[in-house]
Amino acid sequence: MSTTLLLAVTSGLLLITIAIGGGSFVYMRASTARYRKRLDQFSGRADKTAARKSGGGRDQADKTAARKSGGGRDQAGNRRRQIQGKLKELEEEQQSKKEKAGLRELLIEADMKITPKKFYLIGLAMGVGATLVYMVLDYPIWGAPMAFIAVGFGLPRWWVKKKGLKRRVLFTKNFANAVDVIVRGVQSGLPVNECLGIIARESPYPINTEFTTILDGIKIGQTMNECMEKSLQRLPTTEYKFFSIVLAIQQQTGGNLAETLNGLSGVLRERKKMQDAVKTMTSEARTTAMIIGSLPFCMTALMTITSYEYIAILWQDEMGHYMIAGGVISLTSGTLIMKNMINFDM
Repeated sequence: MSTTLLLAVTSGLLLITIAIGGGSFVYMRASTARYRKRLDQFSGRADKTAARKSGGGRDQADKTAARKSGGGRDQAGNRRRQIQGKLKELEEEQQSKKEKAGLRELLIEADMKITPKKFYLIGLAMGVGATLVYMVLDYPIWGAPMAFIAVGFGLPRWWVKKKGLKRRVLFTKNFANAVDVIVRGVQSGLPVNECLGIIARESPYPINTEFTTILDGIKIGQTMNECMEKSLQRLPTTEYKFFSIVLAIQQQTGGNLAETLNGLSGVLRERKKMQDAVKTMTSEARTTAMIIGSLPFCMTALMTITSYEYIAILWQDEMGHYMIAGGVISLTSGTLIMKNMINFDM
């Protein structure tokens, strides 16, 4: 019995180690590739859009003078280098904050109006309740700590992360339309703050609440950069980082804000199209992973209902409990690996 238990525990730990190591390697490689791709895409696309719009309204004499002087090209190059430097600086800062992110940051991203202390108390109550239910069902005592940790700490934290992810997805979905509102407003002669006010009144959640918070900060004397930095803590999305960089550089160096934001809007829409295309191409793999992951649980429930005597050993015998634990660990590791293989973040 002890040899079998030791073998099962060793196998489970080995599978978890392999899964964590492989997932970390894939994530690090993907993060580097995504950063370089976003940098090239944003800077290159913005310059092309600016060149098309600025060149359309000039006459031939102005084009010749611009080519001779090279001033416009140098200015575009300087602006691109500023954007690249600012984006790299912001990426490093966000990565550092992400590594040190605690519960307070997760609650802020999820827009939850509770303190970490209250959150821990709720998790403690859930963990105690799950442990009592586990003991009443007369399961082995060694599983009680795992039930307490999983329900008391793992489940609430997972729910907070899920809510924060949903909020970021909703923001990104309609953010390109909000940028277009600023572009049209600036082209019509409206100040940037007035355009932000229109977005705060007309846009859906969470864009309206976020820009309302920014305007409230400006009204009490905070600068635009300070408000944007705080807003990025609540919504750390790539698209929002681009937007904050454009506003920061425009305030420092000036320039045509409408043209730059118009280029940004085009980049955001192209990113959305690419994400939809990737989602469509990986739909079959995601469906397969969902079926494979849920099949053991469905079959176990079905056999428990129809042939309980056949499967009762898993619930009644101690060795059956070890087999269930090993199966859950193996299935979870495989599901996480498959999820990382089909998850493309751009």
